[in-house]
Amino acid sequence: MEHFTYPAILLFLYMSSCFLIAYLKNRNDIADVAWGLGFILMAWSSYYFSVTKTPLSLFANTLVTIWGIRLSWHIFLRNKNKTEDFRYLAWRNEWGKWFYFRSFFQVYMLQGLFLFVISSPIFFINNTLEIQNNIWTWIGATIWLIGFLFETIGDAQLSIFKKSNKNKIIESGLWKYTRHPNYFGEVLLWWGIWLMSLVNLQNFWGVIGPLTIHYLILYVSGVPMLEKKYEGNPDFENYKKRTNRFLPWFSKNDQ
Repeated sequence: MEHFTYPAILLFLYMSSCFLIAYLKNRNDIADVAWGLGFILMAWSSYYFSVTKTPLSLFANTLVTIWGIRLSWHIFLRNKNKTEDFRYLAWRNEWGKWFYFRSFFQVYMLQGLFLFVISSPIFFINNTLEIQNNIWTWIGATIWLIGFLFETIGDAQLSIFKKSNKNKIIESGLWKYTRHPNYFGEVLLWWGIWLMSLVNLQNFWGVIGPLTIHYLILYVSGVPMLEKKYEGNPDFENYKKRTNRFLPWFSKNDQ
């Protein structure tokens, strides 16, 4: 059980430290930067405490590391020299005197719990005796790559667009086919990691990982919160009518 228990302890210490930094910096959106790096911690700590060390583990952990570093660096640059993210500002006002108490449990500890659950496929991979040349490895890696490209290219297109189009809605590039290509990519790449874990079909229950992030992004903290911010904006409402919410597809104007 060490390969689950020790990473969980490390994650608790990591999220507690992030909360302390957020308290000192007086901005809770540090949690967003901590998100990607937390998965790297889970990947390599579970690898360290596992009884098996396979090429598949190294490969999968490397993919998680590439994704985690890119995402955290992107969010760090996005937030740099700006005010606290609108979601956390709203909670700061809403929670009042209970802000720090609720931040610790409802932001950092809850995020840590979700992070741990989503990491399930990588835990299974790190504790599986590899079956050489299994087709699931290559299918999963291909799905991961598609998801990674969607997230990376989508973020880059949005960053470039915002530099010269403040308060406007991006409708070009990948954003023409889905209102959230970056969120779609993040969900997809975790489905890819899970598929890679199926080198051993007993690892099927790691499906809780991609199911969790799929549900959170599509119905809780990702898409709904962002779209609520633009609710009532005429440009967004028109964009909403033309473009799929999540799964990429042709704009209704092109059909």
